[in-house]
Order: sequence, then C-alpha cells, then structure tokens
Amino acid sequence: MNNTIKELLERKSVRVFLEKDIAEDDKQLILQCAVNAPSAGNQQMYRIIDVTNQEIKDKLSVLCDNQSFISQAKMLLVFCGDFRKWYDAFKYTGLNPRSVGVGDLILAIEDSLIAAQNAVSAAWSLGIGSCYIGDILENKEEIKKLLKLPDYVFPSTLVVFGYPTAQQLERLKPKRESLKYLVCENEYKEYDKEMLKEMFMDKQNFKNEEEYLNWLKRFYERKYNSSFAKEMTRSIREYLKEYL
Repeated sequence: MNNTIKELLERKSVRVFLEKDIAEDDKQLILQCAVNAPSAGNQQMYRIIDVTNQEIKDKLSVLCDNQSFISQAKMLLVFCGDFRKWYDAFKYTGLNPRSVGVGDLILAIEDSLIAAQNAVSAAWSLGIGSCYIGDILENKEEIKKLLKLPDYVFPSTLVVFGYPTAQQLERLKPKRESLKYLVCENEYKEYDKEMLKEMFMDKQNFKNEEEYLNWLKRFYERKYNSSFAKEMTRSIREYLKEYL
C-alpha cells in the first residue's frame, strides 16, 4: 500500500486543534493543491474565501449551529461555487449571456467540492487535520451579507483546518459501509427493508434489531427532522431563486 492510499484510508475529521499555527508555506501549498483539482472544462467555477478575520470566524461559528471549534480553527476556507466570474466576463464582452441556470450551479458546486477535497487530502499529508462544515448552507441571508456573496456565488462548503490533538489522532475512525452495499454494477440497486437493516446493522455493529431501531429513531430526530435540517432546506430554496 503506497502512502497516498494509506492517508486516504486513515484520514478522519478533526474537531479539536492544538494551539499551533499553520505555516504560511504549508497554507499556500494546500491552496495550490486545491486549485490544481480536476474541473469541468478547466473552468474552475469556484472561489475560495480564506477567512482570517477572527470576528468573521466567530460569526460563522454561531451561524453554523453554534459550533465553537469553528472559531478556534487555525485556518478556515469557504469553497464557493462561482459562476459569477463567467457571467460577468460574457456580459462585459457584449455576449448578452442567458441567465445562469441550475445546471451551471450544480457544475460550479461540483468544481468547488473537488477543490475542497484536494485541500483536505493535501492538509492531512502535512499532518494538518480538517472538518467539513455543511451548516454553511444555512442562514442564507446572514451568510451572504457576512461574506459579501453576490448572486451566482454559492457557499458549497466550509472547511476548518488545524493540527489535531493527541486525542483526535488516537480516536477510532468511524466505520464506513462495506463496498458490497455502496457499489452497484451497471445500474442502481434499490434496497428493501431487510437489506437496509442489514446494511446499517453491519456499519454500526448492532447486536440486535432493537438497537438498530432505537438508533434510527434517534438519528431521524437528531439529523433528518432537526431544526437545522429544516433551516438548511429553507436557505437552499432561497439560493435557488437566483437560478430559476
């Protein structure tokens, strides 16, 4: 197993960081890896916002479900799907561009997330941990104002970086689902009730069905039916109005 494969298999989210700054050279290297990621037609439909202002970090920490570790991270990057630059370039050269559509948005989000994953993998290779923050999708009005996002710029994800504490390095990486449940050959395979139960029981190492059912109910309330999930749906619906 080569070192790249080893690091991809071992990488895990880090939410507690040492009081150790990330060297500027390492930061620039991480950013260079991000912008060298694959991109649709090499359009690089993204913008990376490097948040260095502590006041903005603190506000993001609150807006992203009051997660205090966000404000404590040594590096904080917001990866935005950005079709604004292409739209403006077309407009400034008199091409009379059509309105930016949902297809453009999705491609821009894909570009930005691929760049983010490059940054995450590069950071891990340097001993720097990270954590994706999907809650950046909530509170559209406040996030747009805070980061001064114009139309056709979408905050795909927020990633926080820092050196992991010993506890974070030593804790077990959560088990992933087995390949047999995640990989389908040639076409999508829909799972019935029993197959879904088997899949989740295997992943969570449950001993019996009761454990599975109790876990699923708790997960439903904590995630799917939570207030933050409902706010995220509302917020994304507002973002989509720019593209519809």
